[in-house]
Amino acid sequence: MNVKIIIRVLGFLILVEGVAMLLALAVSLIYGENDSTAIAISSGISILLGGVIALLTQKAKKDIGKREGFIIVAFVWVIFSFFGTLPYVLSGSIPNFTNAFFETMSGFTTTGSSILSDIEILPHGILFWRSMSQWLGGMGIIVLSLAILPVFGIGGMQLYVAEVPGPAPDKISPRIRQTAKTLWIIYLGFTIAETLLLLIGGMSLFDAVCHSFTTMATGGFSTKQASIAHWSSPFIQYVIIVFMFLAGTNFTISYLAIKGRFKTVFKDEEFKYYGIFVLLFTGLIFAGLLITTQLGVEHAFRDALFQVVSIITTTGFATADYLLWAPILIILLFTLFFFGGSAGSTGGSIKIMRIVLLLKNSYYELRRMIHPHAIIPVKFNNRSVDSKIITNVLAFFMLYFIIFGVSTIIFTLMEPDLESAMGAVATSLGNIGPGLGNVGPAENFLHVSPAGKWFLSFLMLLGRLELFTILVLFSPSFWKK
Repeated sequence: MNVKIIIRVLGFLILVEGVAMLLALAVSLIYGENDSTAIAISSGISILLGGVIALLTQKAKKDIGKREGFIIVAFVWVIFSFFGTLPYVLSGSIPNFTNAFFETMSGFTTTGSSILSDIEILPHGILFWRSMSQWLGGMGIIVLSLAILPVFGIGGMQLYVAEVPGPAPDKISPRIRQTAKTLWIIYLGFTIAETLLLLIGGMSLFDAVCHSFTTMATGGFSTKQASIAHWSSPFIQYVIIVFMFLAGTNFTISYLAIKGRFKTVFKDEEFKYYGIFVLLFTGLIFAGLLITTQLGVEHAFRDALFQVVSIITTTGFATADYLLWAPILIILLFTLFFFGGSAGSTGGSIKIMRIVLLLKNSYYELRRMIHPHAIIPVKFNNRSVDSKIITNVLAFFMLYFIIFGVSTIIFTLMEPDLESAMGAVATSLGNIGPGLGNVGPAENFLHVSPAGKWFLSFLMLLGRLELFTILVLFSPSFWKK
């Protein structure tokens, strides 16, 4: 195993994190608040340490194999979260290290769960760093580095395969560096477009930028304790709905749409099912709200659509406390905890592609029982799906629900309320944000025990890297020569 190249890449990424903190420092200086010293020290430590590591490992062999890729991707989120706690701890915004690590891991994994009880008292620089952590984690720290790693003479395909969500990552360009750049240009373009629209809707520039960061990352951190419910403007809520939907769409589809290839976009099966699921659950919850509440037609539709898109894309913003709705509506929303956005999006959870492939395979299995001698392959976008991918999808489903069940049992030792335990585990594993019970949209995770916070942080990482990238590290064969 090429240990030096692993250390070199991690050192370089710590350097990138330190540079990113300088933007938060600029915000702090603009507002003239007392967090600037803490952010400056945090940035200095990260840049200095990352730079020293990069210099000391200049002679490392440039080859990155699969094993090195998995290790780098698994450890970079932990290391980023460790250094990302520094601004919180040094500024006193979150003095407890466990709480700061939980908040930071929730940021970089784009989960959006928080321990903060009064977000609005935090200085602007800290709030900006909190939102930026999600923006960096959304498209992926590794995908960002792929646009720059060739400068160090390092190839990045193994990192891309290990980090990009979904059973079959798409490459827009044959060159991995160009793919990474294109993805980030689209990501940045959507972020700027949303910022401008939110400004038009009446948000301040600071709030618009922060919410654009966390919308495109499907992260859900807000600068307000009440989340998006702080703004009663339907325009703002509809803008965020649109961009949450875009963030939950495969970025390859967005690229094709920008190129004007709309026929290809609307023929894509995953995109069609993604839209169908959103419309179906919105319609059911909308009807339920009309029957069980006194909300007007437009308000009920907007609340239903916002919560459905927020949860299916695993963003986690809230405009209503859905735990106050009828039980059947809560069950429908909890079902969406296990959907997720499209493969190749910034969303978490299981992903639409896997759900479609599972449903198709189950249907075809029934047909195979009726016609045992027929060859009936599973097709996706009119192409036969390799049996290895079907096996991978089935294994993923099995592992996902085993981990969910076992983790819920374990977490009940820390959170006796079963509803809250299920919600906390589901939202952490799916990178969603709000859960059920004591960790619902109107609550936070501050009351969770330190052991519980570390356990949920691990689940966030496990979910963000789609199980296998982390679980493979626990296999003895992985470490054999």
